Amino acid sequence: MELGQIVLSKCGRDKKKYFFVVQIDESREYVFIADGDSRRMERPKKKKIKHVVPLHIDETIKDKLLIGSKITNADLKKHLKIYIESSAQV
Repeated sequence: MELGQIVLSKCGRDKKKYFFVVQIDESREYVFIADGDSRRMERPKKKKIKHVVPLHIDETIKDKLLIGSKITNADLKKHLKIYIESSAQV
C-alpha cells in the first residue's frame, strides 16, 4: 500500500467505491482514504488494509502527498474519474 494509490473498498457502506490512500497509519494496519466527494480530504476514512483492494498508483497525487503540497477535493475527483473511465475502456 502506498500514498496516492487508488483502492477499491471491499466492505462497509462504501463497498465497490474507489478511493485514494491519503495517509498510512504507523502500525501499517490501517489506511486513510478519501475520494473528494463522500469522503473529503479534510475528513478521510480510516479503514483496515484488508478491507480494500489495491489498484493503480496515481503519480501526480502521490508526488503531492509526499512533498506535502495541498491537494483539493476536486483533484481527487478528477483523477478518480480519469482512472475509472480509462479502466472501463479496457
